[in-house]
Amino acid sequence: MHLLHLHPARRKERNRHDWDVACDLAINPAVENMPLAAPRPENFALPDGLSAEEYYRQLVDPFDTGSLSGAGTGSADRDDSGAAGAGNTESRTVDDHAVWEEADCTPLRLIEEMVRSMVRDAWQKCAGEVPGELRPLVESLLVPPRIPWRMILRQFIATAGRLGRRSTWQRENRRFAHETPGSRKRHRLNLLIGVDVSDSTDAAALREAFAGELVRIAASRETCLTVLYANSRIQQIESFRGSNISVASYHGGGFTDLRPVFAYARHMQPPPAAVIYLTDGIGPAPEEMEFPTLWVLTQAGERPVPWGVELRLDV
Repeated sequence: MHLLHLHPARRKERNRHDWDVACDLAINPAVENMPLAAPRPENFALPDGLSAEEYYRQLVDPFDTGSLSGAGTGSADRDDSGAAGAGNTESRTVDDHAVWEEADCTPLRLIEEMVRSMVRDAWQKCAGEVPGELRPLVESLLVPPRIPWRMILRQFIATAGRLGRRSTWQRENRRFAHETPGSRKRHRLNLLIGVDVSDSTDAAALREAFAGELVRIAASRETCLTVLYANSRIQQIESFRGSNISVASYHGGGFTDLRPVFAYARHMQPPPAAVIYLTDGIGPAPEEMEFPTLWVLTQAGERPVPWGVELRLDV
């Protein structure tokens, strides 16, 4: 339920503890057999059916200027269910939301597309058998997204490697001595691009649109692109850095085996920050992969494995 509602990505700058409780208040009434200690709207004299953002506004003191870290603020008396009253027990969730921290800095549109992919896989595996209370939400995620494919591609690359300068206490700032941290440049972003050259993806408009967008993204940042043209094996390898990129085309034909590109990725030095693969997805692929992967599929293509993020190239 938390994933379907995209709760991990909707916190933003809100207090983590209160946001966790608000998310539980939004879904707990619809979950059967919840523990008695689980927070519910009635424990806070709040109605059912509100969104997490609405519950959060009711929970947070607008004049609270305390720390946003930790497990809440203040020491007001509360009963065991978290409502005001006798006792000194803080309201808390019964499950651990700490893993959400990694999702909070990921673009919402990209997480939405990842959840859509997970829902499609789960829908196929359960043959469409979904609890009644989840069906409307699941069916809304099965509808093809209206997110422009260029936006998904840009957000995926931005998430794979955040560039610019970052703070470090290993090198002091010369101007301010020990008062502020120094800074250092991040490493160049290395991306591995796989291009399926079998007949199914041999469409000039499709390849040109994909390559052109990669050129625009890479030219605006410190990026190294390693492009592999492959069908059943790797046919050609090209490398580009920064703005020194040209759009090339390679026609190979034959059937597709997706494994050689990922085998190449495992031996790259330095390893790629992510793999982006333009393909119809029809062919054998590794059962698992340690690199973040974006499957850029043709409209008639098939996602070959459950892992990775799916993008449909509409040209």
